[in-house]
Amino acid sequence: MRYQPLSASTYSMHRQKFAESLREKSLAIFNSNDIMPTNADGTMPFRQNNDMLYLSGVDQEESILLIFPQASNSAHREILFVKETSEEIAIWEGEKLTKEKATELSGIKTVLWLDQFEAVLKTLMVEAGRIYLNTNEHTRRSNEVETRDDRFRNWIMKEYPLHTYDRATPILQYLRSIKSNEEIDQMQKACDITKDGLNRILKFVKPGVMEYEIEAEYAHEFLRQRSRGFAYTPIIASGFNACVLHYIENKEECKDGDLLLMDVGAEYGNYASDMTRTIPVNGKFTDRQRDVYNAVLRVMKGAMNLLKPGVLLGEYHKQVGQLMEKELLDLGLLTQADIDNQDSSWPAYKKYFMHGTSHFIGLDVHDVGLWHLPLEPGMCFTVEPGIYIREENIGIRLENDIVITENGFIDLMKDIPLEADEIERLMA
Repeated sequence: MRYQPLSASTYSMHRQKFAESLREKSLAIFNSNDIMPTNADGTMPFRQNNDMLYLSGVDQEESILLIFPQASNSAHREILFVKETSEEIAIWEGEKLTKEKATELSGIKTVLWLDQFEAVLKTLMVEAGRIYLNTNEHTRRSNEVETRDDRFRNWIMKEYPLHTYDRATPILQYLRSIKSNEEIDQMQKACDITKDGLNRILKFVKPGVMEYEIEAEYAHEFLRQRSRGFAYTPIIASGFNACVLHYIENKEECKDGDLLLMDVGAEYGNYASDMTRTIPVNGKFTDRQRDVYNAVLRVMKGAMNLLKPGVLLGEYHKQVGQLMEKELLDLGLLTQADIDNQDSSWPAYKKYFMHGTSHFIGLDVHDVGLWHLPLEPGMCFTVEPGIYIREENIGIRLENDIVITENGFIDLMKDIPLEADEIERLMA
């Protein structure tokens, strides 16, 4: 791996917290992701299952993790199965984990080859009463492809139909939402790489540059700093494109007088950053562009100050909506009559600010978390208000990543240029 992983003690801590949440005599099983095909003999770059990575640090295909806290044999309480390596595999595919390196990485003492899995499982299933299996239960998931977890779930429930089965996901959604110090450090590294990408762009952008050229500049900076690239498909949207929330074509020319909205973030060690900045293509905001920009910035700062322990995200989003409502009134985009006559299920401000303000971030850019629970220290969120005025070709969104603390928050992107004057100065 090109990145520096977390320490084995952190992965051990993650497993311990997970094990403490299991019911009596429970066995939990986690699978790595598949290597996905493209066409002919092509494959997509491998991306590990985030729960597998969180619990073991193993960033390799064809791996299985068993956690059985009450196994009678102490060597069976944590077992990692990895693909057996060989000289031939090393020649054709490169180095794979040996048993010794897998232990060093994960802190798991019992490491076996993958072909031993079914025999070992048969022994453990005699002792286990409840089996925890992993599923993707993200609220925004859209899976048409059967995953390795899906295939395994079908297999084990057919082979062992009389066991009781349970979901590992609710436990991990909570545990993963509260980041350890090393995880936050990893996210800070991703944010710092993103900062360097933006600083590169501020010197590069000018009228006539193509959106895809800007994407290429970010990619260059990210890759040269040991990132595998973008944490998600980048949005490089100039002019009216900035009013299309998920514009990813990145194919148009950046024109004099237009704004350029860039929603990009580097990943580092599979941890995501998520930044949005909006800059003037020619280096100077018009008066109207600056007024809208500063309105979004005020909402962003106000929203950050609302995020603290004990807050419920549903209430938080309502309060941010009130902040935005005031700014849209001041900009002349809404009237008091619009507000007085609004539909409470779709407030008037939604015409110009139609998406949410914050989401969990971590191993996924839209990370897992339990939205109905109050915020706790260690939770990480984006803060990303925007105003989109399609009739004026103005789309402005600003976004930073923050960590909730006992007394408020830490802004992981505090060193990334944000104020309009600073943007203009750096572009000059």
